[in-house]
Amino acid sequence: MNNRSKSLSYTLAFIVLTCLFFMWGFFTVLNDILIPHLKSVFDLTHFQAMLVQFAFFGAYFIGSLIYFIISVSLGDPINKIGYKGGILLGLALSSIGSALFYPATYIHQYWFYLMALFIVGLGFTLLQIAANPYVAVLGKPETASSRLNLVQAFNSLGTTIGPAIGGYLIFHYFAGVQAVKIPYLIYAGIFLLLAFVIILVKLPKITNPHEKVTGFGSLHYKNLVLGIVAIFMYVGAEVSIGSILISFLGLDEIAGLNSADASTFLSFYWGGLMIGRFLGAISLSDMKNTILKYWIMIGIPLLAFFTVFYLSNLQTASIYGIFLMINLLAFHFGKSQAGRTLTIFSLIIIGLLIISLGFTGTVAMWAVIAIGLFNSIMWSNIFTLAINGLGKYTSQASSMLVMAILGGAIIPPLQGKVADIWGVHFSFIVPVFSYIYLAFYGWRGYEVTKFKKFIKKNN
Repeated sequence: MNNRSKSLSYTLAFIVLTCLFFMWGFFTVLNDILIPHLKSVFDLTHFQAMLVQFAFFGAYFIGSLIYFIISVSLGDPINKIGYKGGILLGLALSSIGSALFYPATYIHQYWFYLMALFIVGLGFTLLQIAANPYVAVLGKPETASSRLNLVQAFNSLGTTIGPAIGGYLIFHYFAGVQAVKIPYLIYAGIFLLLAFVIILVKLPKITNPHEKVTGFGSLHYKNLVLGIVAIFMYVGAEVSIGSILISFLGLDEIAGLNSADASTFLSFYWGGLMIGRFLGAISLSDMKNTILKYWIMIGIPLLAFFTVFYLSNLQTASIYGIFLMINLLAFHFGKSQAGRTLTIFSLIIIGLLIISLGFTGTVAMWAVIAIGLFNSIMWSNIFTLAINGLGKYTSQASSMLVMAILGGAIIPPLQGKVADIWGVHFSFIVPVFSYIYLAFYGWRGYEVTKFKKFIKKNN
């Protein structure tokens, strides 16, 4: 294959993967709509309702743990079946889990919904393990972080429009006990359609069947071990905030919105991740024209401002515009350094959470919504910092980082429990501790070093 054919093949593969990232972002955020719906249908406490996230993200841990055990004993499965095979298997499981929502509405048992979400989560686990490294190898290694930010931006496009569309379907169009029956059946069909497209499209076959890496070598790297904790903290905090946001906006002292109206503002939270990730893709790219780079970075927030203005009103756009400017300045002070940017963004979020805890009304409402803008680059920055310098252990490390998505299963129920005892407003104290750790990881924890015991053993 000549360089031009190789480039076209990689571009086509990247487009297909971008569609895939969009779809699983769209589906994942629907849990935030599903939580208040099932809470109402089954008369659940906040803690019980948050078991939706426990089932879904708990599957990431179980699936990744199984994958890791196979990897350390028999070798990396993706190296044998290829990235394409891993993606197809993940889509098949996701489709089965989505389809199970149809019988769930007739069985009408909460545990059956949780089981269906667990199966979808297993499918998404394979997609995460296969697709993230696949994006990294589809081009130059030095621009891998920029590519990952770009596909994550389209993932966030899915999470942005997901609440609006999902909220309309579940709370309006298909309202009632069986509101999720038809929507999730449609999602099952979309996953099958994506699998069919991937089968037809000739994707680059990238495998390493002769590279058999066994044992626990990756765990000797301190940046990976601390990075695993960082992914746990980040995913847990991000999901927890999004999961309880509708209940938070429903409080009389905050906004007093009903679930349908609050789901619109949930789109602003997840939309912030999209905007920030597009900025991150430019900021961390190897674009040589510095002037053009800054103009594009200024243009993205401006486009976001006018989009919000068009969809809502000048007051909403102006408030959001203030946070867009703070986000742009934060990128500037980050100086295109992944660790430095991670620390700055974490400190800003800690400040926003403290404001949300100390105030009520519009101030508290927008302080929480704006967190999405600063969550934007965290996954890609942590991921690339954690696998930096791992060489042959990179695939094994990737599965362990996906395993750390378990944070999305643990922290939301914890915040839900705090909400049940001390109230939804005070429950935002929980994610503060996550971002304190993330600030540390971006400051010192990402440094590529091996544990001293391992260094002595190999010298």
